[in-house]
Amino acid sequence: MQGINVEPVSNWMVANVVGAVAPFTFDLIAGGRSNLTYRVTGADGQRFVVRRPPLGHVLATAHDMAREFRIISAVGLSSVPVPLALGLCTDESVNGAPFYVMGYVDGVVLDSPERGAELPMPLRRVAGEDLVDVLADLHAVDIDAVGLGNLAKREGYVERQVKRWSTQWEQSKTRELPAIDEVARKLREALPVQQGVSIAHGDFRFGNCLTNLTTGRIAAVLDWELCTLGDPLADLGYLGVYWYHGDLGTMRANDPTPAGGFPTYPELVARYAQRTGRDVSRIDYYVAFGCWRLAVISEGVYARYVQGAMGQSDDAGFLAFKAATEALAERAREALSRL
Repeated sequence: MQGINVEPVSNWMVANVVGAVAPFTFDLIAGGRSNLTYRVTGADGQRFVVRRPPLGHVLATAHDMAREFRIISAVGLSSVPVPLALGLCTDESVNGAPFYVMGYVDGVVLDSPERGAELPMPLRRVAGEDLVDVLADLHAVDIDAVGLGNLAKREGYVERQVKRWSTQWEQSKTRELPAIDEVARKLREALPVQQGVSIAHGDFRFGNCLTNLTTGRIAAVLDWELCTLGDPLADLGYLGVYWYHGDLGTMRANDPTPAGGFPTYPELVARYAQRTGRDVSRIDYYVAFGCWRLAVISEGVYARYVQGAMGQSDDAGFLAFKAATEALAERAREALSRL
């Protein structure tokens, strides 16, 4: 199994994970540029999940297993549904890189319109409302009480993010794109006052959750790699990037909501406001920020392809990242125009 040294990992799990019974079978369930995720089945049928960094990755800080394990352990103390944190291995002699083990959660990742169509129509509104309720609950977690008070700086989140991603754009851009620079300038000029500090997931959407197709409820929130402390409305705005608004410009291949039957994004925003009491009148700023940040990320992927770092097996797929950069920059500009 690529990425798993079966015997030493198995021995480690038996010694460190309560209830783990060898021998184990390992199946890759998520790979690529993000952390690798494996389903592990014990001899007694009990299932676990192992997460490790991408193969060959050298920037450990970008795929910090101990940090991610710390976050899900802390969030697990709250009402927010996350997999159970079961064990962390930082001894790289075991598997060539740190990894952690968490509980297996049944559910489906709704990461396409086709997957969205698998959810029964009466449950689609339930799922959308539960998704935003889970986000509100995450933002209500007492960061000090769960031990995350020193995870990151508490204030100036959006300002730091705009600065960071502006630098990233300058380093990775493959062409001039005036819309990116225009949006960056307007984001700096119109910085909102941060409404408190919360756990900010950083990539909160259906595609990073497991949904129960029987109840429509969120079974677990996954992929905490980008989590930090910050402005809670950044997560709410980013959710709007992955929500179909009724026009082709807002369709994304990894968003289930074009399947129909889900609440509208304004309905989600209103529900969040009611749950949290936060002022959401400038949510379009955060939608613009989310689109712009994702545009810069897309350009970075395309730039690595142009430089030959990604291999040349899927030219059309990487050209889609170039087009996405342009489309997202325009969406960001449009969102700012609504302020």
